[in-house]
Amino acid sequence: MAGNIIHVGKDNFEKEVLKSEVPVLVDFYAIWCGPCMALAPTLEKLAGEMEGKAKIVKINVDEEPELAREFGIVSIPALFLFKNGELVSQDVGVHPLPALKKWIEQVL
Repeated sequence: MAGNIIHVGKDNFEKEVLKSEVPVLVDFYAIWCGPCMALAPTLEKLAGEMEGKAKIVKINVDEEPELAREFGIVSIPALFLFKNGELVSQDVGVHPLPALKKWIEQVL
């Protein structure tokens, strides 16, 4: 089951991430990044499994350089986990679905 992943930029970051009523996993990525593209199907599955409990959003670092700078992105994919508008955890790299699901469930 694929879920709905929201593409976020500077204009809707506050609404979709900081003011979200559920935890948010933010994926900073680029289309030229092989590991980012490898992670994409896993995030789609995760979004489906976590629907209603958490949401997954993606930020293209090439299209949103200000957000990438603000969060100090130097390696991608960079994963940031927010709850109640606060950054609670972050990681870099490709992870399997069970590990990502467990990571989110820790803040539910």
